[in-house]
Amino acid sequence: MMFFRPEAKAALWRWREVLAGVVLAVLALWWLAQARGVLGYIAPVMLVGAGALIMVGLQRGRFRGAGGGLGTVQVVEGEVIYFGPLTGGSVSLRDVQRVILDGAQSPPHWRLDQPQQPALMIPVDADGADALFDAFAALPGLKTERMLAKLNAGADAPVLIWERSAPTLAQMEPRGHA
Repeated sequence: MMFFRPEAKAALWRWREVLAGVVLAVLALWWLAQARGVLGYIAPVMLVGAGALIMVGLQRGRFRGAGGGLGTVQVVEGEVIYFGPLTGGSVSLRDVQRVILDGAQSPPHWRLDQPQQPALMIPVDADGADALFDAFAALPGLKTERMLAKLNAGADAPVLIWERSAPTLAQMEPRGHA
């Protein structure tokens, strides 16, 4: 017997970290109001943790789509793998040169460019695409809020989200004894 409609269940699951953070915050505030013994010392730390969980949950919730799109995404040890009905492939995060949100596609696609290989195109609503949030967050210099704003803006043209900077001469010099 189902107590929730599938749409309500999907909405709750999309914002699960925020809901867990709110529950932890309420519990921490209740413990803080009691302020007896060890719970009085644990409650402020738990309140800070709940705040962090809520902030991260808000970002993840904005990134997650409705799902149900074509194909499946997996991220395993720095490797993004897409299994699609017509295309597919994989790319190592350390080889990714650019991340582009291609709004000209329907639905929009993430385009992961890599040198001397075709770009990996992943629909934003593919099953498991929410794992890309953590993968993209690991890219050096990626601005998460900018990415989320572009994703939710619904652009109808390709938008550059992140590009790997070229290594400087100092980074390329071998380190040795002076």
